Amino acid sequence: MVVLGSTGSIGQNTLDIARRFSLPVKALCAHSNTALLNQQIAEFKPLFVAIGDRSKAKEVNHDRVFAGSEGILEMIEESYAKDEILVNALVGFAGLAPTLKASALGYKIALANKESLVAAGEFLDISKIVPIDSEHFGLWYLLGSRKPKRLIITASGGAFRDTPLELLREATLDDALNHPNWKMGKKITIDSATMVNKLFEVLEARWLFGCTDIDALIETKSIIHAFVDFADGSTTAHLANTDMRLPIAFALLGEVDEAILANVDLLKVRNLEFREIDTARYPVWSLRGAILEKPSLGVVLNASNEVAVKLFLQGQIAFTQISRCVLRAVERFEHTRAGSIDEVFEIDRSVRSFCAEFFGKNGKM
Repeated sequence: MVVLGSTGSIGQNTLDIARRFSLPVKALCAHSNTALLNQQIAEFKPLFVAIGDRSKAKEVNHDRVFAGSEGILEMIEESYAKDEILVNALVGFAGLAPTLKASALGYKIALANKESLVAAGEFLDISKIVPIDSEHFGLWYLLGSRKPKRLIITASGGAFRDTPLELLREATLDDALNHPNWKMGKKITIDSATMVNKLFEVLEARWLFGCTDIDALIETKSIIHAFVDFADGSTTAHLANTDMRLPIAFALLGEVDEAILANVDLLKVRNLEFREIDTARYPVWSLRGAILEKPSLGVVLNASNEVAVKLFLQGQIAFTQISRCVLRAVERFEHTRAGSIDEVFEIDRSVRSFCAEFFGKNGKM
């Protein structure tokens, strides 16, 4: 397999499955964490290695090192062989080009890079993609070959699910990164707090399962990951302890017949709590209907969110301005639609320019 984003949480969990099942690792790619990357190189002995940050290339202990975004694409091509699996756990829009490259070459793609489907699902061969995501894995597990009436995924509610609304304006970065259920990377933790992450997953589910009736609700313990409503009136739920190694194992192995994690003990769980996703707390959730109706808005959603989250991480804007940025951008580019993959990249640049210019002139939205 080829693992992109090997030093992140998904990448490390992927290598844990590779270690457990003695799966060969042909290539590894990291952004800048050369210390951990070198440890992985020593253990898995890949043929090829890529590093996103060109300035770190000399720190990598390997004789076949590819550097930068173009280098990652070169490594993907060099690594390809029939039936090869590529795990794309890169963060952000930067993960789209590797997905496109891998798809064109014929890789089976185990996809954790949400932005690929969000921004360009219309132009990807879904038959080559297996999602590494607990919600989509749960939907797949429940559906089988049956046609759903409605798909429902769950959300944790993020760092501010219990915060008084009047305090959100003053929320700090540390506050936003204090997830109630688990530790994740900064970007996805902030996306969880705004509910942008769940919008991404709704749009991903639309492409993956061909369903347009998709909703979400908050389940505070993150034990239930998905529900499926069927036409006969029955509803099924997928329960599992939160551990990304379960969907990763299925993506890599196809079928799993041994315990990857412990079964849920409902007597220990005792109570489950469900909440509606309130647009007063999560303003971006008001876009759910629009993105399901016009999935081409995904590139606008993602680009505006990436600009705003970066500025929030840098301390330049308030937490509440992330949602304002996304809503304003979607309003501005409401009628924009990409007719090709090249136009996806053009729209992405236009949206980023719009958001950066607005913040630069006004300091706020």
